[in-house]
Amino acid sequence: MTRISATPARTTRTKLSTTVSPETLEFLERKVASGEAASLAEAVDIVIRKVRQLENRQRLAAATARYFDELEPRAAAEENAIARDVASAASTIDFDKEL
Repeated sequence: MTRISATPARTTRTKLSTTVSPETLEFLERKVASGEAASLAEAVDIVIRKVRQLENRQRLAAATARYFDELEPRAAAEENAIARDVASAASTIDFDKEL
């Protein structure tokens, strides 16, 4: 299994000194032991990056829901028609073969 470093080799690092629960330390150490991270610092970076991605997705989902909740009926009908057309067109694509 090839490990790809999630942190560029020459990234400037900021010193952080903290304490964590034993469970958190075990979790981070497993990331290192599995080769997913090269160090505890990189394991922390990986986990924080994932949390940030999840938070960004939640914000996007909330903004998207707000957008559709505030649509005028005519615009909502247009959006639904577009969604049906895109779904119909996409149903003919074999995404496994496209890779």
